[in-house]
Amino acid sequence: MGTKEAAVNKNNLSVSEIAVTGVCIALTFLATGFINIRLPIASNGGLVHLGNVPLFLAAIIYGKRTGALAGAFGMALFDLMGGWVLWAPFTFVTAGLMGFTAGAITEKHQGFVWNALSIAAACVIKIAGYYIAEGIIYGNWITPVMSIPGNLVQIGVAAILVLPAAEAIRRAVRKA
Repeated sequence: MGTKEAAVNKNNLSVSEIAVTGVCIALTFLATGFINIRLPIASNGGLVHLGNVPLFLAAIIYGKRTGALAGAFGMALFDLMGGWVLWAPFTFVTAGLMGFTAGAITEKHQGFVWNALSIAAACVIKIAGYYIAEGIIYGNWITPVMSIPGNLVQIGVAAILVLPAAEAIRRAVRKA
């Protein structure tokens, strides 16, 4: 397939899109793995991290495909490398859906309110996804309720960091 056909076919990724997506995956992995606090609550302890910041920026700036891949691979890779192996498949699906949803919303609508809505939608996915994951892993549907506050803190902190900067970064990237 020539360059002309590749440019016409939206399903193909360009070299620069592959590179950007790889960087977004790496940033999500690093922020999840190295900017986190393990919580001494609940039976599983829990983890609050800043991996959602690059995930949301990837989704808002580059769209649903990059958002989904950054979330799915970046966070699941952390689970595999960080001793949370049992969680990796659940994280792959949940974080991938978070990135896809945030990106799908912000691909069509731009601005602070839409970015906030996309993060709120991702928050619902995170809470539901990890509630189901914990219910399956622990065989108990009450224990997962204790993880909801940590998930809300994680998404809330990410929103506080992402929302003021996302549109300015998106405009700067589009001009480059």
